[in-house]
Amino acid sequence: MRLFSKTTPKEKLQKKYEKLMKESYTLSKTNRKASDEKAAEADKIAKEIEAL
Repeated sequence: MRLFSKTTPKEKLQKKYEKLMKESYTLSKTNRKASDEKAAEADKIAKEIEAL
């Protein structure tokens, strides 16, 4: 268990990616355009993660 340890940049990006994907999924039920925008942002984050 890691108490008081800093998160790595990769972990921060993964959390941001997961958050964007969840938002994209919930928006997909009501607003497809906004959902696509969130998915595109998440895709950019995924590419940044791969670059690390």
